[in-house]
Order: sequence, then C-alpha cells, then structure tokens
Amino acid sequence: MLVRGAVLTVVLLGLVAFSVLLAKVTLTPSPASEDLVTSNLRPGRSLRQYAEDYTFLGAVKQAGGNLLLGVPFGLLLPFFVPRRLRMIRTTLLTAVAMAVVELVQGALVAGRAFDIDDVILNTAGALLGYFLLGRRISHRYYVYTDASGAPGPSAQEPAADPEPAPGPAARRTKTAATKTARGKAGQPAPPKPAATAPAKKRGPRTESTEDPAGARRGANASDSVRSLFGRLRGR
Repeated sequence: MLVRGAVLTVVLLGLVAFSVLLAKVTLTPSPASEDLVTSNLRPGRSLRQYAEDYTFLGAVKQAGGNLLLGVPFGLLLPFFVPRRLRMIRTTLLTAVAMAVVELVQGALVAGRAFDIDDVILNTAGALLGYFLLGRRISHRYYVYTDASGAPGPSAQEPAADPEPAPGPAARRTKTAATKTARGKAGQPAPPKPAATAPAKKRGPRTESTEDPAGARRGANASDSVRSLFGRLRGR
C-alpha cells in the first residue's frame, strides 16, 4: 500500500505540473498574432501550411511541439484508467482534454484560435508516449500491485466449520444402530421355499347318469320287438 500510494502521488504531482505547463503554453495571450491566426476545422490544413509556408525548423517546431505536448498524457493517464481498453481510454481522454483546451483558446485567449490539427498532433503524441514507455511502466505497476494485494489461499477459500461433537444421546443412538446392523449381518439368511410341482391338469368330468328320456325310448323299442316275436310264434 505504501508503494502504491507513493507511485500514485508522484504520478498525480507530475500530472498537475504538466497541466500548469500546458496552461502556460496554450492559454497565454499572444496579441501580436491576433491578426494572423484563424480557426481551422479542416484536418490537415495546418499541416500543409507548415510544409509549404514554414521553414524546416519552423515546421518541426510547430508539429514537434504539439507532439511533445501530448506525450505526458500517454505516460501519466494509464495509471488512472482501468486496465481494460487502456490505450483507447487514454487516447479518448487526451483528445477530449486537448479539444477543450483548443476551444478555450479560440473563445477566450487573444491571439490564439481553435485548430483541429493541434488536437490530432496532441493525441498522436499521447499514443507515442504510451507505446514507448507508458504501457511498460503502467503494466509493471499493475502487476506489482495485483501480486502484493492478492488475497492468499486462506482468504480465497474460507475454512469449513468443524462439525460439532455428538452428545451422549446421539452416541447411544449410533451405538444401538451399529449393534442392530451387526446382528442383522450375523443372522443366516432364511431358506427359500421349495418349488411345488405344478398340478396336473384334469380332463373334463363326464356325467355318469343317463338321460331318462333315452331310457324310456329303449324300453318301448324292446317291448315292440317282444310283441312282434310273440305274434310270429302264434302263427
């Protein structure tokens, strides 16, 4: 925590010092240039003017000065922005801050005007500073703080609460259940019932009694035969 606080304090002081320098460079009135400067809303117009109308040293001073003015943003802002999309956030913050500065120049400061090319050069300088040094030092800072501030294994996984010791009643119940289980385990298994032979199928029962009507018809036929034989003998 001490190292982290010290690093953030140094970075914050550097950002404040840079803000004061930026305000002194960009917000200082220049009455001598009041009739010469004009607002520029077309990207690339001032850059062409530097290449055509200025000497080499003058063009390098104008373009290089705007680039160097944005480098501290790429060095200091990564310490205050989230790690996710750090480069994009740094670029957007730089562009917004410099656009506000240019607007204040054009609206309130004599001898200065809004120039979109200055915003572009300042943002390019922030990206240059980020890729040259800001990304490395901010990455090492976050790795160090994450390693030192990461919770240990005991803090990540809380220890399980020990089970309370069973009371006397619970111990007696457990002992009785154990004895019952042992008794059941020692008893021989009951014999299986013998398989019974399947009963034989019986055929359909027949009635032993005769039909009474049939018996009468037989008796009448025998009487007719006897009477016929008696008549033949008489003849």
